[in-house]
Amino acid sequence: MENAQLKSDPYNLIIAGVGGQGNVLASRMVGDMLSRRGFYVTIGETFGASQRGGSVMSHLRISAASIFSPQMPKGRAHMIVALEPTEAIRVLRDYGNPKVGVLCNTRPIHSIGVISGEQTCPALKEIREWVGVLSLNAWFIGATEEALKLGNPIFGNIISVGALAATKVLPLDRECFESVLLRKMSPDKIAVNLEAFDIGVNMVRK
Repeated sequence: MENAQLKSDPYNLIIAGVGGQGNVLASRMVGDMLSRRGFYVTIGETFGASQRGGSVMSHLRISAASIFSPQMPKGRAHMIVALEPTEAIRVLRDYGNPKVGVLCNTRPIHSIGVISGEQTCPALKEIREWVGVLSLNAWFIGATEEALKLGNPIFGNIISVGALAATKVLPLDRECFESVLLRKMSPDKIAVNLEAFDIGVNMVRK
């Protein structure tokens, strides 16, 4: 499939979350969708901890012309998708810049330090304010709440992929997503994942 034009080349996308949220699957889905559009995509991942609850961050570097290093330079992200809100702040600290966009799920997942009382988690209102100051454009979605309606919070990752498509910062669409789904998942999982994608699209459009 012939590729579309990127807003920047390379376009630097980060998908960040914590272990157990399906961050790696989301990055692979987005990467496969863009590859089908004719782009070169390199993906690099960093793991704060291997167990559930540790930080997970995927760097996607997307180009119409060539392959780039999977690790992007500090301060050079174009778009950050945060499956967990405090991860948005963590990524912005190192990779943000005045022109970055942020798509942020609003449901926090508290670390062991917060649960034990040794640390505190900022309120969502504060996170919204900080993200607003540190980014050019920001979208906040209740992906986890909608995923729970589908029966499993893990669908928050696919809802976020749909929301990313709806921002129009990258050439992503439902047709390409469905093509990737058909290659990656069993037939019994196609319908619910398409529904999750559509929910994400509609959350941004509204």
